[in-house]
Amino acid sequence: MKIHATAIVDPKAKIGEGMEIGPFSIIGPDVTIGDNTIVQSHVVIEGDVTIGRGNFIGHGAIIGVPPQDVSFSPERKTKIEIGDDNIIREYCTIHRGSPDRSATTIGDKNFLMSGAHIGHNCLIGNNIVIANNCLLGGYVRVDDGAFLGGGSTFHQFMHIGRLVMVQGSSAFGKNLPPFVIAAERNCVFGLNVVGMRRAGLSANDRDEIKQAFNLVYLSGL
Repeated sequence: MKIHATAIVDPKAKIGEGMEIGPFSIIGPDVTIGDNTIVQSHVVIEGDVTIGRGNFIGHGAIIGVPPQDVSFSPERKTKIEIGDDNIIREYCTIHRGSPDRSATTIGDKNFLMSGAHIGHNCLIGNNIVIANNCLLGGYVRVDDGAFLGGGSTFHQFMHIGRLVMVQGSSAFGKNLPPFVIAAERNCVFGLNVVGMRRAGLSANDRDEIKQAFNLVYLSGL
């Protein structure tokens, strides 16, 4: 374990084996971090936060601060749960839940690029890429394998389906069905065929998805 002399780690924090904590980082008393996680410099992790094994947290990331919700009361007990093998790059912000006993949840093997914001009560699945400066409002759900292009914004309570690919600098306030390519403002342009192949979907499954897409978007119903 390597903890820089300028880092502030509360004695009550639960820190795993093989961890590295960089200069001027602050780890609060209710934080649990698993083995072999790297926390770079100027990171703040506070509140009730559980982080799994093998994660990388970049310079200046802020995890566990109260939600940006005008109805939030400080006495509420809310938390963040983060799985294993995630990359959380510099200056990402992840806010804990807003309603009492609620959580913001991030799964495994996700890549949050620099400046991404994960609002309160978001539910992030596995193997997702959230590119630079994406903004997810409260209660956004992102299913496995999605790719959210840089600078995109997502309104609260949205659901982004499995293997969705979003073009950068887009904005959405409506749900995105699984497997689609989406861009601009609430527009769907086609299917993420390459993503489906890479994910191992069979030719028969891909054909059925294409038929469903054509029925919903191209049949004029």
